[in-house]
Amino acid sequence: MIAPVLTSLRLQQFRSYTDFAVELSPAVNIVVGPNASGKTNLLESLLVLSGVSSYRASYGDIIGRDYEWARIDATSPNGTRVVKLTKKGELTDRLYELNATPKKRLNFSDCLPVVLFEPEHMRLLTGSPDLRRDFFDAILSETEVGYSSLKSHYKRALAQRNRLLKQDQAVIRTQIFAWNVRLSELAGKIVSARLKLLTELNKSLSGIYSEISNEQTNVFLQYQTDIPVEAYESTLLSKLEKSIDKDILRGFTAYGPHREDILVFIREQPADITASRGETRTLVLSLKLLELKILEQARQQKPLILLDDVFSELDGSRRKALTKYLQDYQTIITTTDADVVIKEFAQASNLISLG
Repeated sequence: MIAPVLTSLRLQQFRSYTDFAVELSPAVNIVVGPNASGKTNLLESLLVLSGVSSYRASYGDIIGRDYEWARIDATSPNGTRVVKLTKKGELTDRLYELNATPKKRLNFSDCLPVVLFEPEHMRLLTGSPDLRRDFFDAILSETEVGYSSLKSHYKRALAQRNRLLKQDQAVIRTQIFAWNVRLSELAGKIVSARLKLLTELNKSLSGIYSEISNEQTNVFLQYQTDIPVEAYESTLLSKLEKSIDKDILRGFTAYGPHREDILVFIREQPADITASRGETRTLVLSLKLLELKILEQARQQKPLILLDDVFSELDGSRRKALTKYLQDYQTIITTTDADVVIKEFAQASNLISLG
């Protein structure tokens, strides 16, 4: 029997839901309904509940229209979880309650491990570098204590330096060195964490890809940066100092982890150029399944899996491969066609109908 992450869910005034409650199976839950029926909203509520930020908008936007508050309630084997969102002028106040104990913020151990797989992830290889950076940073935020805070500090320092670049020359020259030092220190820690994760992913990527494709294939990831990784912090500081004039003309900071990329290679060739459509989908599926395994190992807890209409993006063999890995996890799948999903699961599924 699978140990459930959550056993029930109630949404009040959350996006399109006025008051909605549902019992959750410990295995597969299939949320079926037409487009715009609230399927993705339901998954988003689970991300918010877990402690992961809303992935589509600010917290204020997820309070239902014409309402001043929203609430998410859930039960689990460990008790109750509640999120209360309240509009306070232009701001939105967020309060968590874990077993009736109020918390303004969740610490690392309070957050529920969650893996989201959505159609946008199918562009992971071929889309812009920020998709691949976000993929890495999302895993690190859920597996490394303090990484989420590290990224927030880096974003603030980067924004401060970029604002400074638009000031008078005299102001820039007197203040920018301190921000160059701060940015370099934080950047070095971010890149070190990313490289550690990349090494971990590379240990298993070829194996899981070969298992899904039934063909022995060499696949690996490579971190792309113009800065030597063995002396990243000091080299970045030097580059920031030397590029001040160009950065002033550009109006932004041109070097750092916010500008770098993670490349995927298949058979020693760049996957975004040489991989077929089927190979691309197998690569993306392999990376998401590795995310699941790494998260489980790091947190010593089975994650909740959220699949937002991805079965329609996969052919039969890849659906079967995904289904094989899902059988030991509580999973919530959204779809417009329940039959496409149900036939992939031998065990009974909990059908949740919307619209």
